[in-house]
Parts: sequence; structure tokens; C-alpha cells
Amino acid sequence: MNLKEKEMNGIVVLELSGKVMGGPDANLLSEKLHELVDKEKTKVIADLSKVSWMNSSGLGILIGGLTTMRNNGGDLKLVNVTDRIKSLLIITKLITIFETFEKMEDALKSFKA
Repeated sequence: MNLKEKEMNGIVVLELSGKVMGGPDANLLSEKLHELVDKEKTKVIADLSKVSWMNSSGLGILIGGLTTMRNNGGDLKLVNVTDRIKSLLIITKLITIFETFEKMEDALKSFKA
């Protein structure tokens, strides 16, 4: 998994790419989120448009990230979820836990509501 960070309107966008499958990936995302919490940046959007594969460990990474952000008064929202990953979220019923958006613009606006 690769991770790129950018900020848009005070909201951190993490662009994940490649395969999200646990192991070192878990530490990479977890460390990044804790670093953001330390900087009091708790509004985060994970852009999944470039994620080619995700397994159950990858879902666990996202759940851990969501928990970290919510425990610190923020949130982790998903945008550009591919059909393959969306079906994983539906099967596991995590689609009811995560806020997902098709457009970045909508995800950004959701933090202002």
C-alpha cells in the first residue's frame, strides 16, 4: 500500500493505492492517523480510488482508523470506493458504519454540515 497526504479546506485527504492487506500497511496508516491526531487534525477522508485489492485485514485497518478519529472527536470518511471494495463493505455490513461518498466534493461538504 502507498499513502499520499494532502489537505483540502482544513480536511486531510489520504490517498491510498495498491493492495491494502494488513501487516506493515496497518502500521503505516495507524502511525499517520496518530500523527494527525497529535496535530489536532481529526477530519480525514480516505480516497480509495486507487486501491486494487483489500482483504479482511485491510478492512480492520480502516476500522482502526475510524475508531482513532472518532475517539479524538473527528471522523474518517471514505470516497471513491471501488465496486470490489464496496461489495466487501456491504457483505460485512461496514457500509452502515462508514460514511461513503462518490465525489470528493460531497465528502468535503459533509464535514461542514
